[in-house]
Amino acid sequence: MTYLLAGDLGGTKTLLRLVTATDPDRAQFERSYHSSSYPNIIAIVREFVAAAQAQLGKIEIASACLGIAGAVIDRASYLPNLDWHINADELERELHIPKLKLINDFTAIGYGIPQLRSADLHPLQVGISIPQAPIAIIGAGTGLGQGLLIHNGREYQVMPTEGGHVDFAARSRPEFELFEYLRQSKQLDRISVERVLSGAGIVSIYQYLRDTGNFSETDDVANVVRLWESSTATAVDPTTTISAMAIANTDPLSQATMTMFVSIYGAEAGNLALKTLPYAGIYIAGGIAAKNLPLLTDGTFMAAFKHKGRVSNILTEIPVAVVLNPQVGLLGAVAQASALGA
Repeated sequence: MTYLLAGDLGGTKTLLRLVTATDPDRAQFERSYHSSSYPNIIAIVREFVAAAQAQLGKIEIASACLGIAGAVIDRASYLPNLDWHINADELERELHIPKLKLINDFTAIGYGIPQLRSADLHPLQVGISIPQAPIAIIGAGTGLGQGLLIHNGREYQVMPTEGGHVDFAARSRPEFELFEYLRQSKQLDRISVERVLSGAGIVSIYQYLRDTGNFSETDDVANVVRLWESSTATAVDPTTTISAMAIANTDPLSQATMTMFVSIYGAEAGNLALKTLPYAGIYIAGGIAAKNLPLLTDGTFMAAFKHKGRVSNILTEIPVAVVLNPQVGLLGAVAQASALGA
């Protein structure tokens, strides 16, 4: 039987799904793989197809789309965290797939947004959605992605950006001090907003408040952060611990860290909204938002989003929602595989 293949390739895990052209909304077969356990994506796909054939019978893949955690240039991409070089022409030849497309992982998220259902979203501001108006997306995770969807009269097309690398715009004395702390501690002559709005950014804000504020550390958090700072192979990313302690209201330093992070996040989302006027909605994607929903719904995010002086009123009717579905990028890859045709 003929299938379409969709994939979401990240530095940590690779998620693959088979669907049919007649029913792309239903997964026929799906598996997740630990990316670093394989030498390349070809090995993963071959193992995936073998497992699928054991369950579904003989499989032919007519077209495929893979979302890649890296820039895609001339049908090729490099994933530095895995040292993988991915070339669409090579994949078509080695995997016997007639049509294969590579897209950036945040582009895949963009194409996944129109596929979402109401249960996949948590509204922060209902607003008034205008059909076929622009849609904006922003998502903090390992880095910071930003993108725009423009309707061409038939469907939405994704316009990728490198908006996560614009300059960090401090708005208050603590944020100016954070900027200077990062500039000196990291020995940089500029600070991008991604340096702050990312998993690593949460740790940086924690370190800044710890080193310059009036906060004492909680042992549980301090031990995780110190181990991470030592750069040992067994170090655990402190982000989860810091955010969990903030949600539980058990550590003032973690609470202050996440309050500053969420406020900066809301402000940057508001900046994106002013630049794009997304009257069909702005969507907050990425792993951090969905995992920290209580912190994004306490009013801090939206207060910063709408605090834009004389033009604040422009943002009051724009729908704002957090994407809860962690497979939104895979949905976008499915949509693009379907567009290639069977």
